Amino acid sequence: MTEPTRRRLSERQADTVRRLTDAAVEEVRATGFDGFTVRNVARRAGVAPATAYTYFTSRNHLVTEVFWRRLRALPPVTASAGQPRERVVAVLREIALLVSDEPELAAACTSALLGTDPDVRELRLRIGRTIHRRLLAALKPDADSGARPTPEEARVLNALEFAYAGALLHAGMGYSSYAEMADRLAEVAELLF
Repeated sequence: MTEPTRRRLSERQADTVRRLTDAAVEEVRATGFDGFTVRNVARRAGVAPATAYTYFTSRNHLVTEVFWRRLRALPPVTASAGQPRERVVAVLREIALLVSDEPELAAACTSALLGTDPDVRELRLRIGRTIHRRLLAALKPDADSGARPTPEEARVLNALEFAYAGALLHAGMGYSSYAEMADRLAEVAELLF
């Protein structure tokens, strides 16, 4: 079962959450984030607004859940993909491109991820930990076996995480596209190696 921020779900509940997250993507495509409401998403998903609010406390929570689900759906990082630099560039590119084909959704995700409600904060922590683990796996393939990064690797990892967060904000403010963000992150990674 897919676990939302606050609890485990039955199969029926998981289906309702999936319908809501799918409807959220459709709604943000149709209205942008400014016109996006949980009530409209519920209508689009064919559920009562009260049901939608049972699972998602705010529009930021719902959109952040969409991003979280896409991030979790990425395939595992494999060590066979060349040198650490190449693996790191590939991981940064795949994360940056999660929503790049959908500009309205990308902008909504950037705004939502900055939300202050507790459920968004929890998802943001999960997202941050997942990005950290993916970058660490690219940087140090034996990290799953408990191998800790060297101090130099830890500094590179921190720099990559800061670069990603800054690039996400940069693209979210409209200074660059998400596709350009992926290219710029690749350039940053190459500078660090």
